[in-house]
Amino acid sequence: MTKKTRNRGFHHVVYACRNSEETRHFYEDLLGMPLVHTEVKNAPDGFFRHLFFDTGDGSCVAFFEVSGVGENPDWSSEVSTGNGLPVWVNHLAFASDEERTETVREQLAAEKIVPLMEVDHGWCHSLYYMDPNGIMVEFCRDTGEFGVDPETALARLDSTDDTDYSTFIQPLDIEGLRGFNLFPEPKGT
Repeated sequence: MTKKTRNRGFHHVVYACRNSEETRHFYEDLLGMPLVHTEVKNAPDGFFRHLFFDTGDGSCVAFFEVSGVGENPDWSSEVSTGNGLPVWVNHLAFASDEERTETVREQLAAEKIVPLMEVDHGWCHSLYYMDPNGIMVEFCRDTGEFGVDPETALARLDSTDDTDYSTFIQPLDIEGLRGFNLFPEPKGT
């Protein structure tokens, strides 16, 4: 039997992490995404470790832990605030259903990790958390029609009309930031 090769969608999406074990605990133990592959590469002055977690459909979210392979001493794993953006801009959104969302909520609550916020976007409900690397993680549960309309989507590229009618189910909770910043640090501080 031959394995079918995927030729669409994501194989894996990669981020940086500060600590492989903290990242593994969060994604595998708490979110239920098994660690399925790890590679380690030694370099003259250090190493990198590449971890892969199965998101449930065969695609993976992956992380690099780096040490002495060319990174700046003050590098940041925070993909939004580390790049001068609010924390909610760059984030991981995982497909969910009500059961998975509640399981995640319970698992994280048991570790005293509170949600950053919960939002009704009209077409989905989203529960947001911060991972140990300062990356916002979303569990997105479809509740209605996404509204696939390429013509309107294209027309809105030049528009600033407000078309987002999202409402908070649970307002932003600063404790949910887990010590990370909501907004980037001003330059020069």
